[in-house]
Amino acid sequence: MADPASYRPRTGEIPTNPGVYRFRDEHGRVIYVGKAKNLRSRLNNYFASPKNLLPKTYAMVHTAASVEWTIVGSELEAIQLEYTWIKEFTPRFNIMFRDDKSYPYLAVTMGEKFPRVQVMRGERRKGVKYFGPYYPAKAIRETVDTLLRVFPVRSCSTGVFNRAQRTGRPCLLGYIDKCSAPCVGRISPEDHKALAAEFCAFMGGEADRFIRALEKKMAAAVAELDYEAAARHRDDIAALRRVFERNAVVLSENTDADVFALAQDELEAAVQVFHVRGGRIRGQRGWVVEKVEDQSTADLAEHLLQQVYGDADGPDRIPRQVMLPQEPENAAELQAWLSTLRGSKVQIHVPKRGDKAALISTVRENAEQALALHKSRRAGDITTRSAGLQQLQEALDLPVALLRIECYDISHVQGTNVVASMVVVEDGLPKKSDYRRFAITGDAARDDTSAMYDVISRRFRNYLVDQGRLAAPAGTDAAAAQAQPGAGGGDTAVVQEGAVLDETVLDEPVVEEAVLEETLTPAPKTKFAYPPNLVVVDGGPPQVAAATRALADLGISDVFVVGLAKRLEEVWLPGDDFPVILPRTSEGLFLLQRIRDEAHRFAIAYHRQKRGKAMTVSVLDGVQGLGPAKRKALLKHFGSAKKLKAASVEELQQVPGIGPAMAASLKRQLAPGAAEEAAPAVNMATGEIIES
Repeated sequence: MADPASYRPRTGEIPTNPGVYRFRDEHGRVIYVGKAKNLRSRLNNYFASPKNLLPKTYAMVHTAASVEWTIVGSELEAIQLEYTWIKEFTPRFNIMFRDDKSYPYLAVTMGEKFPRVQVMRGERRKGVKYFGPYYPAKAIRETVDTLLRVFPVRSCSTGVFNRAQRTGRPCLLGYIDKCSAPCVGRISPEDHKALAAEFCAFMGGEADRFIRALEKKMAAAVAELDYEAAARHRDDIAALRRVFERNAVVLSENTDADVFALAQDELEAAVQVFHVRGGRIRGQRGWVVEKVEDQSTADLAEHLLQQVYGDADGPDRIPRQVMLPQEPENAAELQAWLSTLRGSKVQIHVPKRGDKAALISTVRENAEQALALHKSRRAGDITTRSAGLQQLQEALDLPVALLRIECYDISHVQGTNVVASMVVVEDGLPKKSDYRRFAITGDAARDDTSAMYDVISRRFRNYLVDQGRLAAPAGTDAAAAQAQPGAGGGDTAVVQEGAVLDETVLDEPVVEEAVLEETLTPAPKTKFAYPPNLVVVDGGPPQVAAATRALADLGISDVFVVGLAKRLEEVWLPGDDFPVILPRTSEGLFLLQRIRDEAHRFAIAYHRQKRGKAMTVSVLDGVQGLGPAKRKALLKHFGSAKKLKAASVEELQQVPGIGPAMAASLKRQLAPGAAEEAAPAVNMATGEIIES
């Protein structure tokens, strides 16, 4: 790797003008292209403190061997030049929006002597008018089949067309009137091209004009008593309306717009666009892109517009409106650039309310689903999972295969309601029945390292107790389980709380009614038959050291520990001064991130639950002998705690379920000063006991 200081230009040498810069590697290949309003300010960000850069940017500046720049006259020129160079050099570190699938378009080859209607994918060709994209492909093929009844344009391949010319006989479509048969001279080249132009006009949004014209012809045929012709026109009208009404009306009829939305995480971003023409959704596209830098939605939108519309020209490719979730910083320059490509004004719009904002919300939901689907397919692929596990084993230099991985995360708000989560992955797939979550109190809750030490100790102490290698602490559930005959091993369908007050919550219930009905005694706790091969903790060296110390104190030496620090996605090993940097595209890193994110989600859910309970404390919670139903009945009857405290014993007895003894006890416990004597006051914001 090259040292960025070896090729860093002097600050005074870099101009402050707008421009475009290129990073080149040692072989002279362009590896990154960027633009800036102020070249000096932008380039200094790369060299001032390279250690603070994101991993992929860090890799880029250390892969590069030189940097050069070109001054331009305006930001508009910078946009154009940046796009030109990205297309020319395809730099490996630039964001490249690639389709997550090859979308089908309805294409009409207007540049040919006899235009042809067909469904096309791939690169665009000159002289071809495109409509769409459409998804799925079956929908556009059905549309073409319907429209050929009204616009019998040639749809056969070149080979079929030439064979028909040689034999003088049209293909089957010519005989069933779904082709005007220009191959055998039934229609002149000029008239056939005019028919293809009408087909394009209909697909371009002029359906009403053709429907009205056919209605007039049908009325004229009826007036002349030509009912056969009228029936044909009636069927043609029905066919056109069927095609026209397939597309949902979402905006006013004069709206032509492309509606974009994005969903992203730390690594990737998914983009979806709805193509709205004449107020109707005519097509949809999607991309999934790997993020290079920590870019905002507005920055991603800017790169997106450059790549989507860079090769486009004309009103059929670039609409009058482009709707984005956030406005790019240089929206005015982008509008001018798009207007130049289109040949007329293009407006970049960020809807805030109304139908357009609702449509953007729908597109965003599609983007979120596309990103989730992309990740689930990547995680669900057995080849990808196997590659990730193998890469991780090799990168960490572990002697054993990673059959089971456990990940731990601590969650709290300023030291209150401290909880931890444990998620389990076996063979690269989550095993939710083994998920655990822990409530942490006392000295263990004073900081993250103490909490991590406590959680690891509790989890593996339970494992040692299960294996009979350690005696269970007296008074715990584990000790009671050891005392029960036959309660030591085997699998069970019931997962209960772990020993030492561990709290277990599953994402999905595992207790079946049939099991409960047949069980006469409490089922034994689910046991962990074996420890994990790898423990992953969310954090850096302090958390790794705490987890390692906990295992060492328990005498466990065959479980490996690593930490994943979120800021730069560094992997820390115990005792190492420097982290392991996995490649950004590594399947092993993706597996670690997915496990870490799942542990974080599980911990946050439990923390929110505990925090919610702590914030809903009633004056009746500390009253002995009063259950939830009676507390609810009392508050419903009196309306407030103040009126409840002022009520007499007789008034309390008027509440259903409150007898004389309960009323007297309630009156005594709610008397002024009784609550303070019974229990100390607690600051619900911090959890601290308030000294009197």
